[in-house]
Amino acid sequence: MATGTGTTGLDELRERARIWLDDDPDPATRDELRQVIDRLPGSAAELTDRFAGPLTFGTAGLRGPLRAGPNGMNLAVVTQAAAGLVAWLAARDADGPLVIGYDARHGSRAFAEQTARVATGAGREAVLLPRPLPTPVLAYAVRRLGAAAGVMVTASHNPPQDNGYKVYLGTALGGPSGAGAQIVPPADTEIEAAIRAVGPLSAVPLGDPGTVLGEDLVESYVDSAAAVIDRDGPRDLTIAYTPLHGVGATVLTATFARAGFGTPAVVTEQAAPDPDFPTVSFPNPEEPGATDLLTALAEQTGADIAIANDPDADRCAVAVPDGGKWRMLRGDEVGILLADHLIRRGRAGLYATTIVSSSMLRTICAARGLPFDETLTGFKWIVRAGAGDEPLAYGYEEALGYCVAPDHVRDKDGITAALTVAELAAGLKAEGRTLTGRLDELAAEFGVHATDQLSVRVDDLSEIDAAMTHIRNRTPDTLLDEPVTSTEDLLPAADVLILRTASTRVVVRPSGTEPKLKAYLEVIEPVAADDVPGARGRAAASLQALRTETAAALGIW
Repeated sequence: MATGTGTTGLDELRERARIWLDDDPDPATRDELRQVIDRLPGSAAELTDRFAGPLTFGTAGLRGPLRAGPNGMNLAVVTQAAAGLVAWLAARDADGPLVIGYDARHGSRAFAEQTARVATGAGREAVLLPRPLPTPVLAYAVRRLGAAAGVMVTASHNPPQDNGYKVYLGTALGGPSGAGAQIVPPADTEIEAAIRAVGPLSAVPLGDPGTVLGEDLVESYVDSAAAVIDRDGPRDLTIAYTPLHGVGATVLTATFARAGFGTPAVVTEQAAPDPDFPTVSFPNPEEPGATDLLTALAEQTGADIAIANDPDADRCAVAVPDGGKWRMLRGDEVGILLADHLIRRGRAGLYATTIVSSSMLRTICAARGLPFDETLTGFKWIVRAGAGDEPLAYGYEEALGYCVAPDHVRDKDGITAALTVAELAAGLKAEGRTLTGRLDELAAEFGVHATDQLSVRVDDLSEIDAAMTHIRNRTPDTLLDEPVTSTEDLLPAADVLILRTASTRVVVRPSGTEPKLKAYLEVIEPVAADDVPGARGRAAASLQALRTETAAALGIW
């Protein structure tokens, strides 16, 4: 790609931009791009970035900044993506409607409605969810309606300037384990090829706006979600909650009420959907400061637990009082608590997690005689775990994603995860116990499995490639003075490197959704004489030392 500094390169760039502009169906992005062209040559770098290449349709679909040009999320890119998707479905004789959901981000509704028009223009029935709703509702609808596929317009917990486009497969193409699940290879590359084969957008036929579903679909989801927990059981629990300016509040509060819980206290400043996410730097409950208003409300209301969804409500974060202050539980802690709870409830079947999550679930399953599987990162893999002999009972990933009811939603679901956490917390409270106390009991039985993450956000993606190359070329022989007993490089299947010693594990990979390099750290510390606090202290010190060693191995410090 030309840099735009030479005369020939600048002319080529200008011509590419004008061709795109003439085919763009959206007057707003046409004006935006025209202004960038008019500022040439001063805008050469900006225009080069907008045309650095099309957004790639991968297993997470599309995700990128809202802006004109092929390297952004806009109506032209969405039209092309929708046309490619419906052509791919038609080539495989996939029966059923295309069901489309959307969140409250900038552009989401327009992108959803355009997708419906592209589908009906190609002769396929299109149905839209009735309003901005959580991603799990879309995943549920794909199965409930017998859809050929589903599209969810969302960028999940990305910054406000982003949007995205996720695809779910129905029963015919997804198979028994993948019905209502996100796409996996080779579907992603096949859809990508179909998108690239779409001709001029002016030739893409647009039909009617499709059918807007009624609230009965949402009611059906709420009924199904509320039935995930036992009908009888303690319900005395005070809960603080935030949807982080997203779309989770109405569905979560309705589900809790249907299940017999009192209405959670909701953070007022974050209760209504707001695509600008004004009170947080990043609308991700994992980010520092994102849940400060939540824990303040929990303290004010005397809550037993505090719960946060991310903006599309497929993730769930939990905070608990601990030592006189509020502490956010790590994703692995919530994941293990939920697994243990379901096992003690008698839930049979396969328990699964990912290569970057705690190894404690493997240890628990081995001790309790339950099948276990470990997958690549992402729920598209978790819900397809195992060889098919055992149905999936539960899956989780450390990034706050939990599937507590695979027959309800075959994806992570922050609504049912929150409800199941509440069921567990209420049951423990009735016995005079707490979530942190249960974690200590599990640690005493299976050892402290302390996890942490080293995450580096970059502006230049080449820095991630450089760090991965650095650790591959200079793989350490020891970690915390223990010899590295195994090194697994998952290339070319995945850009992941795994290092293990007798008591530590380091997994390094680029983020699949953000410009970040991530290293997942785990230290296992035995518990002697029921001294869980002592073991936790030793594990915390070891984790800190492991962070330093890992950063040095990546060449970033």
